[in-house]
Amino acid sequence: MTTASRPDIPAQVRQVANFLDATYGALIDMSDFGNRRPDDLVVARRSRALAAHAVRIVTDCTPAQAAACVIDGGGDQGIDAIAVDEDNAHIYLVQSKWSPTGTAKADETAVLKLFSGLTLIDAGESRQFNPRGRILADQAKKLLGSDMTKVTQVIVLMGTKDLSPGVRQAIENGEKDFNHDGTHVFHRVIHSPEIYAQARVDQRPEPITLEVTMSPWFACAPSDQQAYQGVVQAEQIVEWAEHGNRLFDHNIRNPLGLTPINSELVETLTEEPANFWYFNNGITILCESLDIEKGSKKQPERLPLRLTARGASVVNGAQTVRAVIDAAKEDEQAESAEVSVRIIVTGGDTEFAQKTTQATNRQNHITDRDRIALDPVQAVLIEEFRAELDLVYSVRRGELEPQGDEGCSVVEAACALACAHSASRHTARLVAADSTDVMWQRGSGSIYDALFRSVPGVFEVWNAVRVLRDARKALRSVREQYEKRGAAVIDDGAFLLTHLIFRQLLAEDAGIGEPDPAAPATTWYEKACNRIPSLLERTVPVLLGVLDARHGTRSDLKRVCIDDAECAALVTDVLDVLTAGGQTQDVSQYLRREERARKPRRPNSVHVIVNQGALAEGAPLRLSLYVPAEQEALETWLAADESRSRATWTGNTNKALIWEYDRQRYSPSGLVSRMWELADWEERPVSNQGTARWITQDGETLAELAERLLLGLEGEGDQ
Repeated sequence: MTTASRPDIPAQVRQVANFLDATYGALIDMSDFGNRRPDDLVVARRSRALAAHAVRIVTDCTPAQAAACVIDGGGDQGIDAIAVDEDNAHIYLVQSKWSPTGTAKADETAVLKLFSGLTLIDAGESRQFNPRGRILADQAKKLLGSDMTKVTQVIVLMGTKDLSPGVRQAIENGEKDFNHDGTHVFHRVIHSPEIYAQARVDQRPEPITLEVTMSPWFACAPSDQQAYQGVVQAEQIVEWAEHGNRLFDHNIRNPLGLTPINSELVETLTEEPANFWYFNNGITILCESLDIEKGSKKQPERLPLRLTARGASVVNGAQTVRAVIDAAKEDEQAESAEVSVRIIVTGGDTEFAQKTTQATNRQNHITDRDRIALDPVQAVLIEEFRAELDLVYSVRRGELEPQGDEGCSVVEAACALACAHSASRHTARLVAADSTDVMWQRGSGSIYDALFRSVPGVFEVWNAVRVLRDARKALRSVREQYEKRGAAVIDDGAFLLTHLIFRQLLAEDAGIGEPDPAAPATTWYEKACNRIPSLLERTVPVLLGVLDARHGTRSDLKRVCIDDAECAALVTDVLDVLTAGGQTQDVSQYLRREERARKPRRPNSVHVIVNQGALAEGAPLRLSLYVPAEQEALETWLAADESRSRATWTGNTNKALIWEYDRQRYSPSGLVSRMWELADWEERPVSNQGTARWITQDGETLAELAERLLLGLEGEGDQ
């Protein structure tokens, strides 16, 4: 069992183990280990990787350079790594102690060996080292000839205990032997908190640096924050595309895709670029520091101003940046447009940066969902998902939704945690609102604050999300067995049914938040996912029966859930019936009949969604193919360009989608047909149900969303 998979390992140790494996695993030479046991190999590799990581901490070199300093193995003479910094006349001798439980500590024998190794280097006895150590020892010996050279012995421990008195005395005695002719030899002890902190820093993306030339320009009024505003050529903004969505890391949201407004910006840029400056509000950039180069001392405003913005992020104008980049792909003349740009230096003041981000976005339509992107809890979850699970956790609206095992979004996480919560009131509000928008309201009694008041464990979040996904998938199969009221309750109560599934799963095993042990068959999620289909088969009829018994056969589940107490009582009764064996009143009348009269033609799905205002303009959609032959035919073609699988909702009944690949408008079915054509699928059918192939951020296909809306309307009509 490896460190990263054991449930009894502290989170910091797990995350450091994952980091060491990912960063140094392929760089560390383990050829001397032969056919040792796999577990022994893992421990030895991590110990050597820890030595390399210590080199990186003290020298700020690259991981590859740090790994090249490792000499651990036979003939290392008590030294695990030697780093020779010629520029600063400094030698670092590293001794590392890895502990899979985070309890490593130094011992006197190891310290004495470390000084013994330094004695050999000082005496020029490099031949006693192994081949790699011999080369580095010779380099160190050359540098030792200078009185300016310093030697630091680095003891790096995957633990938190202070050095014992005996170890401290051994270090003091050894340094005294070498420092009688001046102070040249020092020591540094690195414990697990510092190891962990550096690992987290290394995992963060490099800050963005933008080169910006303004003309004309002016300096903003003097204040605590330095700021400049001016006109920037669009061709400079096109170059920012290399940074991708990271350019908007501090924004409330990412560009919202191909909305009609975005399309109008692109049209202006390509057809009348000279007017773009007049029609657009411009871009606001925050940066941590700014290098300034003025063309003249006497009259600087008359010449262009060159700025180098370090730690830069676009906090307002993301749509403008996206439009400029898109327009330049269509027509080079778009690069001649002029754009108003404002750059503000924060100096690392996060509070000021957050206030500025909120203030500059007030003129835009900012939702509660957008504002949670600034919540520090979400920032921690992004890092925790990366460090613990090597997965993506997306927060800002407009970001690409992680698919499958890539990770999840905050929308999925919030819905899953609400369903997994022991109190049914959070799920009740989701059902009653018939929208995930209710998740983002803040304040006393809000769902969001109850779920994210503190940082939830990433294992709990990820397991809950996977159960939510599996429950949705299983519900589609169960729903096919029901019609009329039965189907309506399933559609309206998808979250409530998922909550009931969670309650049963957690009653059987509450270990949803524990790290996965090594054997997949014993993980909480592996056991849970196998139970979901059968649990739903039992739970659906019981929910229908209890709902009828408590509220009548014409009751509406959404209205029942408006009252938290009524929903809680409903959930309690359902669980009691299930515990007692699942017997309830007969609900066979809701089962789909094998032979039934032909139903009248259903209204067009797109018209239903538009008329009910169920999707906001610009809502992202992703392609989800379910026919095996179609999947096989389009797989390679779709993989060649991710934009082929994405579209946005226009809110119009005529050609409701904008395809990200070509930025043209299509109907859902028309777009699928066009994709079949471009992919050269020779055996493509004559027609298709496009609404069944495009999925919303809430995980529903357009067809499922329309069906749910229709059933809700029919339920209102029956009453």
